[in-house]
Amino acid sequence: MVLGMSPLGISMSTIDASDYASNPGSSGDPPYRRGIHPGMYADRLWTMRQYAGFSSPSETNSRFRRLLENGQTGLSVAFDLPTQLGLDSDDPLSSGEVGR
Repeated sequence: MVLGMSPLGISMSTIDASDYASNPGSSGDPPYRRGIHPGMYADRLWTMRQYAGFSSPSETNSRFRRLLENGQTGLSVAFDLPTQLGLDSDDPLSSGEVGR
């Protein structure tokens, strides 16, 4: 049953919940309804991340390398505020915040 179109023009239909209940698929296999890794967290730790960033690229690089050497398994980069807000660097709202 087609419900309509998404704002991007993608045809939307109902989900057959009975299919999911009877055949949820395997972990690590498309459509990833049970997770992206075959064993999920039964055979591996979750990704550990620390939000980090410093004033210069070289300091940030050093910090990330130190975190990875000490067991960090993922990185979350602290970008400047305009980038986090999706603003261009020349947007008036970005004044004084670019690169901070």
